[in-house]
Formats: sequence, C-alpha cells, structure tokens
Amino acid sequence: MKCLIIAAGKGSRLKQKGDCKPLIHLLGVPLIERVIRSAIEAGADDFYAVSGYQGGRVRAFLDDLSACLRIQITHIINKDWEKENGLSVLKAREHLHEPFLLIMADHLFDPAIARKLMSFSLDDGEIALAVDEDTQNPFINMEDVTRVKTNGKKIYNIGKSLSDFNGFDTGIFFCSPAIFSALDQSAEKQNNTSLSGGGRILANKSRFKAVKINGLFWIDVDDPTSFHRAENALLSNLSKHTDGFVSKYLNRPISLRISRHLFLKTDISPNFISLFSFLLSLLGAFFFFLGGYASLVIGGILAQVSSVIDGCDGEVARLKYKSTDFGGWFDAVLDRYADGFLLFALTYYVCVSNDSFVLAFFVGFLALIGTFMNSYTADKYDGLMKQKLGYEKFYFRMGRDTRMFIIFLGAMVNQPLFTLALIALITNMENIRRVFVLYKNG
Repeated sequence: MKCLIIAAGKGSRLKQKGDCKPLIHLLGVPLIERVIRSAIEAGADDFYAVSGYQGGRVRAFLDDLSACLRIQITHIINKDWEKENGLSVLKAREHLHEPFLLIMADHLFDPAIARKLMSFSLDDGEIALAVDEDTQNPFINMEDVTRVKTNGKKIYNIGKSLSDFNGFDTGIFFCSPAIFSALDQSAEKQNNTSLSGGGRILANKSRFKAVKINGLFWIDVDDPTSFHRAENALLSNLSKHTDGFVSKYLNRPISLRISRHLFLKTDISPNFISLFSFLLSLLGAFFFFLGGYASLVIGGILAQVSSVIDGCDGEVARLKYKSTDFGGWFDAVLDRYADGFLLFALTYYVCVSNDSFVLAFFVGFLALIGTFMNSYTADKYDGLMKQKLGYEKFYFRMGRDTRMFIIFLGAMVNQPLFTLALIALITNMENIRRVFVLYKNG
C-alpha cells in the first residue's frame, strides 16, 4: 500500500514549538514520524512525502528515518508550498497510479482509522474520507476544522464554512488517481486548488465516499492548544489493563508527569530507567540493613519512589517507539531482584530488632516466596484471563505496585513485622485465588 504524506506547509501557528512543523517534537518524537509509524502499523509500506517549507531539513530527517525503519520514502518537492494543499497532492501525480493512502503530516491518528479506509472497496473514479460524526469530539477546533455533510455513505459537501454539517474531515483519505483530475477541474472551474475543492467536484458526481470512524482517536495538531491536547491524549492512553489499584490512582499519575517533564526531553533509554529504578530499590534495601526507625522510613520512601519510576520505562518506551522484547524482560528481571533485596533486608531488620527471631524469619520467608510466586503466576494468569474471560468481563490483579506501597506504609508507621505478615498473607492468598479462578474457568 502506497501512502502520500503532505508535509509542505509552514505551520506558523505552531512557531513557538519549532520553526519546521513536521519536525516539531511531541513527547519526544517529531510529528511526521508519529504519522509515518501509525501508517506503517496500519499496513502502508511505500511512502511518498511532499516537502516545501524548509524541505531540506525535512528530507534529511526522512532519509534517516527511512534507514532506521527500513522503509522506502520517495521525496516530492513542492515549490508552491505557500498555496493550497491540493497542489502538494498534484505534485505526486506521476508516482501514484493505483489507490493510495493520503494523510497530513500534522494529523495524529489511531492506525485503526487507516486500516478501515484501506479495507474499503473503492471503485474506479472514487475517493474515500475518514469522517468523524462525533460533533462533540473534545479534540476538535471548531474554528479551523473542515466540516462535511454526509448520509453516512456518501459525502455531499465539504468545507470549513459549512453551516449545515454532520461530520468532520479527519484529513485521512483513501484515494484513487481520480483525485488528480478532480483537483485539475477544481482549479480550472473554481480557481480552487484545495483538497476540499477537489472533494466537492467528486461529491457532485457521487464519487466521494464516507468511512465512519466514530470513537477512534485523531487530532489535527495545528496550534498550541491542539498540541497540548495531543500530548494529554497520548499520555492518557498509557494506562494498562494490568495496572493495579495503587498504580492506577497513585503511581501512574505521578510517573506520567515525570516521564513528560523529564525523561521524554532527554535521550535516556527505557532500559536505563529500569536500571535506575532497580538501584533505588537497592538503596532502600541498604537503609533497611542499617537499622533504626529513620533508616526504615528512608528505605520505605525509596521503595515507593522506585515503584513510581518503574512505570516510566514503559511509558517512555511506548511514547518514543523504543519498546523491545528484551526491554520488557530486562525490567521484569530487575523487578524480581529488587523485590528479593527489599524483602530480605526488611526481614533482616525485623530479625535483629525483634525477640522472636524464628517468627520474624518465618514470616519473612512466606512474604518472599509469596511475592516470587505472585510474579511467576502473573504472566500466565493475565494471558489466560484475557483469553478466557476478557478484561472487561472480570479482572482483578494484586501486583507489585500494591506490595511496594505496603512496604512504604509499614515503614512510615514503624510496623515492619506487620508489613511482612500482610505481604505474606495477601500474596499467598492471591496465588491461591488465581489457581481457583483459572481452574474454575477451565
């Protein structure tokens, strides 16, 4: 599938974020890279990029991205980039002789939108547009959005000044080469070289189709307000089904802010963040070994900070497209070591400060073995729960976020033995519950 990307404009309304709009970084990644990666995920594999303003910089970046992603990106230059966007499309005429995906370099979107478009049965002489019929979409800038009038299957009219409309132009098209002749006709008859002008030509011939994408994410990143909305939207999608209660309501809100304002603005790798979180846990365990209430409190705080930072590696990996199988495995290995050191150090703290050495040692052992079995059973439990029941139907998970928070609270109130006993109880009971749930559901 070929994909044409329009990246020729200046984007003056975003100049405070950068002087070359396609290359403006949003949460650590240039806008045009996010668009290309979404198109790749949807199934596009042959790219044509129309550049204009600061085209040399854009083309140089795309050459590097092409080598990194191992994809073909053909450059098309539009010297008339200050004029309407239809001219950028016309520049690609000689390259595109079969149906192709057409997207804007500043429109972020769910890959599912492009997949829906590419699966649409497009007849000769037709084009299709992804239409959002949610007129209350919070990501819409009503002063700038292009509006459409549709019956759900055909588009009758399109334009920014429409008063009678029931949908929005997402800027994501599936086009046959008919788009080029339509743009020619629009320029000749109406002196209009915009995409909307070409769309109206085809709409008059009942050849402009609508593909509804209601509920799927898209946003035109065209000004500081929409830029901020796009950041918030991407960050809000980072929560996982497997997030526990503590992670969902405490750790994740904090880790997202740390990722947004610190890690995403640097070149720090997700694996380094995993290692940093692990070292914080080791430092917390060291303070437990020192003994005394002050050291207990410091160790508890470090354990909880480590738990918060532990969420940042995955956030940065997903937002900057650096997720790897090794990274996920490496993080899990470090988490197990961190759990072992913290619980062993806390057990040592209780043993040397408690007259009942045997009881403290036994409770600590149960907490340690329950924690490791809790982690060991988690992957299979998560997978089977999703496969058999689906997360939406029934899902409960007691994970590492809860255990670390219990260590933190127990240290604050100077109850290390009770902390170990509580972890021993809930982890082993959770393991038994998982066995029962999975057995009951076959």
